[in-house]
Amino acid sequence: MSHRSIAIDGPSGAGKSTLAKDLAHEFSFLYVDTGAIYRTVGLAVFRAGIDPKNAAAVGAILPQLSITMGYEADGLQHMYLNGEDVTEEIRLHEISGYASGVSAIPAVRAFLLEMQRKLAREHDVIMDGRDIGTVVLPDAQLKIYLTADSGDRAMRRYRELLARGQSADYETVLRDVIQRDKQDMEREVAPLRQAEDAVLVDTTGVDLEGSRELLRRAIRERFDL
Repeated sequence: MSHRSIAIDGPSGAGKSTLAKDLAHEFSFLYVDTGAIYRTVGLAVFRAGIDPKNAAAVGAILPQLSITMGYEADGLQHMYLNGEDVTEEIRLHEISGYASGVSAIPAVRAFLLEMQRKLAREHDVIMDGRDIGTVVLPDAQLKIYLTADSGDRAMRRYRELLARGQSADYETVLRDVIQRDKQDMEREVAPLRQAEDAVLVDTTGVDLEGSRELLRRAIRERFDL
């Protein structure tokens, strides 16, 4: 049986995770947040006191890591690092830089690639990340490149951090968003870019429901739902 796959790529703070999760539930697809998977590796590197850009040191700890996913009663994708539920901890602001750093390391991407592809072989999936349509699922039936200007994305991230009870400063978040874009777009391995056959969805100035409707329309048209 062939499964349907939707790849949603785009920069940090574009709303990929929120929208993908909502639409996966609406259309009965499995939601796969690949950013959370990289954040889990980033957390392990952070805990080990390793520079996330030190490829040799990061690669050395990969054999010690067991990274798994689970879907609990709350309907959310939970991440487990060596059996420990780290779903909340990987969302700490400082882990973002670690996730970006380790995601540029070829050994880390190879370590996680088959895990992601296996999910798409076994389920109808909506998978979001930075290189889903270009590298992870190049044959996805629908590819979406979701973006918004950096100011919009920084404000969303800022409000998200406050809602989680974390301290945050908008100007700092904006600088981090711009720096993350630069790292993701300029890395040598699987840089962030729009796939040639991806649908571009720009949500600058569009609220959450409006953004959801733009993606919903693209999904319905592609799969005749």
